[in-house]
Amino acid sequence: MTAIPQPTRATSATVFPILIAISLCHMLNDVMQSMLSAIYPMLKADFALDYWQIGMMTLAFQGTASLLQPAIGIFTDARPQPWSLPVASASTFCGVLVLAFAPSYPVLILGAMLIGIGSAIFHPESSRVARLASGGRFGLAQSVFQVGGNFGTAIGPLLAAFIVLPLGRGSVALFGILAVIAGTVLVRVSRWYGGVLGDRVRRAGDKTLPLPRNRVVVALSVLAFLTFTKNIYMASISSYYTFYLIETFAVDTRSAQLMLFLFLGAVAAGTVLGGPVADRWGPMTVIWISILGVLPFTLALPHVGLVASGVLSVLIGLILASAFSAIVVFAQELLPGRVGMVAGIFFGLAFGMGGIAAAALGVLADHYGIRMVYLICSALPAMGVLTILLPKRSEFITGT
Repeated sequence: MTAIPQPTRATSATVFPILIAISLCHMLNDVMQSMLSAIYPMLKADFALDYWQIGMMTLAFQGTASLLQPAIGIFTDARPQPWSLPVASASTFCGVLVLAFAPSYPVLILGAMLIGIGSAIFHPESSRVARLASGGRFGLAQSVFQVGGNFGTAIGPLLAAFIVLPLGRGSVALFGILAVIAGTVLVRVSRWYGGVLGDRVRRAGDKTLPLPRNRVVVALSVLAFLTFTKNIYMASISSYYTFYLIETFAVDTRSAQLMLFLFLGAVAAGTVLGGPVADRWGPMTVIWISILGVLPFTLALPHVGLVASGVLSVLIGLILASAFSAIVVFAQELLPGRVGMVAGIFFGLAFGMGGIAAAALGVLADHYGIRMVYLICSALPAMGVLTILLPKRSEFITGT
């Protein structure tokens, strides 16, 4: 393994080995997480589940992360915990094994919750590591970190299609090897992070809000709501897109999972683009284009054929995902010195709310059909108009 450069007091350059390492671990972490939703059709058949029960599994995973992640983020802002990163991989490893051999639906819920706990521990501290290694290129660092997760989310369904479907549910345990690899890499990252703490994190940092408190609260509320609406749409795709394709176009499960892979791959590409663009032209530009720019495509998706659905889903993933890095960087600017809290809110709380929405969408699909889910969700990007309430760059300069 390539040696990771040790931090120095004068270091201001981007530490790419650390960014790549933490992005790799984010990828491995999210492969295991996305594998959960990718095997939903198999679990539905094996355990005779209804759509609402599928939604409850998503809620168990994202809800656990939602409840724990903000609290963990606030705690680690005050007391950073470098060695919590390998612990996150251990929790995910246990969750994967539970999913592979669960004898009943309640045990499946337990497995989903263990994966959620791993996510809750991993994201706040790994997000802080990415910012520490950024060298001031915060948008780039957040994109590199996030694209690992997006890429892992994309290849999870692909691996499920070619490994889990042919070999059966027990083969899910093979994904535990990824958790072991991630844990090994995170031990090295934790050593670097521990060295940096004494040099950077323990120095008194300026946590003065750049704007009046009420203005910051409004801006954070808008950013969280935009992330929430984006995650509802993402949840509608990640949890139910395979079912939509199977029911609407009579494709087989593997073909549906490959279509899901195309969407999630586009999400990864959009994440890569969003951060550098935000560094160059500002987060507001990316947020406007991403949230409102995707609206024509989401509105069209429920009304087109199979090929056009594939094309539109790629465009939707590419455009919609570009906003997330910009939103996180914007929030970090609003709350200086509170990287863990920001990660907890935007990786945890907003994603957890997306899990609640996934459960509600499952109930909706049971009563009115899967197509109704996409008809309702298609209008969600219109909420992007709330971006007008966010503070402009000039307000940060004047502090008003």
